[in-house]
Amino acid sequence: MRPLRLSAYTLTSALGAGLADHVAALRAQRSGIVRQHWETIDFEFCMGEVAGVDGVVLDSAFARYDCRNNRLAQLGLAQDGFAERVREAIARHGASRVAVLLGSSTSGILNSEIAYRHRDPQTGRLPEDLYYRETHNSYSVADFVRRYFQLSGPASVVSTACSSSAKVFATAARMIDAGLIDAAIVGGVDSLCLTTVYGFSSLQLVSPDPCRPFDASRNGISIGEGAAFALLERPDTAVAGEVWLTGAGESSDAYHMSSPHPEGLGAQHAMRSALASAGLQPADIGYINLHGTATPSNDAAEDAAVCAVFGTQTPASSTKGHTGHTLGAAGGIEAVICALVLTEGFLPAGVGTTTQDPALHCHYLLSQRDQQVQHVLSNSFGFGGSNCSLVFSRVQA
Repeated sequence: MRPLRLSAYTLTSALGAGLADHVAALRAQRSGIVRQHWETIDFEFCMGEVAGVDGVVLDSAFARYDCRNNRLAQLGLAQDGFAERVREAIARHGASRVAVLLGSSTSGILNSEIAYRHRDPQTGRLPEDLYYRETHNSYSVADFVRRYFQLSGPASVVSTACSSSAKVFATAARMIDAGLIDAAIVGGVDSLCLTTVYGFSSLQLVSPDPCRPFDASRNGISIGEGAAFALLERPDTAVAGEVWLTGAGESSDAYHMSSPHPEGLGAQHAMRSALASAGLQPADIGYINLHGTATPSNDAAEDAAVCAVFGTQTPASSTKGHTGHTLGAAGGIEAVICALVLTEGFLPAGVGTTTQDPALHCHYLLSQRDQQVQHVLSNSFGFGGSNCSLVFSRVQA
């Protein structure tokens, strides 16, 4: 694929709002996951909640879009000068030539969950102020961001579970290569809701403690929320220190609805495809941001896949111990973390992981390492075998 410049990017999660908060937390191996009660759930669980979402007020023009997911999106857009950089790109390319391509799995489902508590007791009718199209509908967040920037180009939401906001990078690359657009706002937004908590709890996938990816005692995920955005454009020139998207690989193995192939065959295919599209060999990758959910089967399958493609020497870690598993936003969040790895010159260790499972053989980092690398790979693997791997590169002098 032809490389695309990350002209701007930003990140909001349980670790904080903006890039600086995340660099500090990653370097310090600090987690944003805490045990607490939330909403009407009558048990405590460990979660990565973004501070301040409830206090976000949408402009009156977006009143129908008011939900936790779109509040989180607006909070994310306000960080790191991202909105200003997008408006500069719109001035360069035109409002019809900038796409909005985002990933989400929850959208604004919490609004509907709350609305069901307030149905009319006689008729069962839902409250009139529930605006499904602008909140619960999967397209909601892309529609909100598109209107936020007054864009008239393509806009869509990818919802392929945990690979959603990784796959939009590949979608943008194809659309730009086809000449349909000149730039794209990509990333993902996923917010906490009751369906997520109860759903993963019913599958017995939620850890009672903060998650510990690749640890010998790992026992499940910690649910989180977050928003990540990046602006992708063609690079006119190569400027040293810039971060480019240089490769993307996707696969759909459909091995099982909720379990990965034990040998990670679909994951292997995605990683090999990403390397091929970047024109790189496995030895060129200096760090892998693992999908690393901290469930026994997912970590084992990913470890098998990584070892099959890269061997056992490439440094790797999962940052879900920092942020929690942000589901549809995970791919975008971890893409931005990869950009920080390239620009800040460090490899983040997996917080919460103290003893690597001896049955897992990849080179999992247990302590933060200061090291400049040129190429990194990010893995995002979703339910149903929807897999995506991305390669990001730092432009050399």
